[in-house]
Amino acid sequence: MNEVARRGTWAIVVSLLAALFLSILPMPGWMEDFRPQWVVLTLIFWSLALPQRVGVFWAFGAGLVLDVMTGSVLGHHALGFSVVAYLVVELHQRLRIFPLWQQTLFVWVLLLVERLLYLWVLGATAAPTPTLIYWAPTFIGTALWPWTYAVLRDLGRRAGAC
Repeated sequence: MNEVARRGTWAIVVSLLAALFLSILPMPGWMEDFRPQWVVLTLIFWSLALPQRVGVFWAFGAGLVLDVMTGSVLGHHALGFSVVAYLVVELHQRLRIFPLWQQTLFVWVLLLVERLLYLWVLGATAAPTPTLIYWAPTFIGTALWPWTYAVLRDLGRRAGAC
């Protein structure tokens, strides 16, 4: 691994650890259903900015870590994160030329895909079907994408990753 790649890796790891921390941070009961999908947003950014370095394997690993941290069915976050990372890596050249507001719409679709896969796993494990509030994190994540993008882009530039 060359020096530039090694230098930027800490930014990726730190941002993913921060996203994992935000995903398990205790919140009041009424806010639990509105928790943004921090890990997915972080993975989307890094897969878009550095598709040659962050992709399906990083997403699968982050998903497994989140599954263990939350005590959920092993692999259900990993499945959704991997599919989202695959889509971003495959489409990154098209997505990068879009203005931020069009990227935000695509991020919304990706967040919906992740939630649909999560819903599919819930159905496969005979878990109860969630209410409509289940979809709220996709809209909150979409609203947070421009700020997430700006913060992670600045972090990546300071670290020399992108």
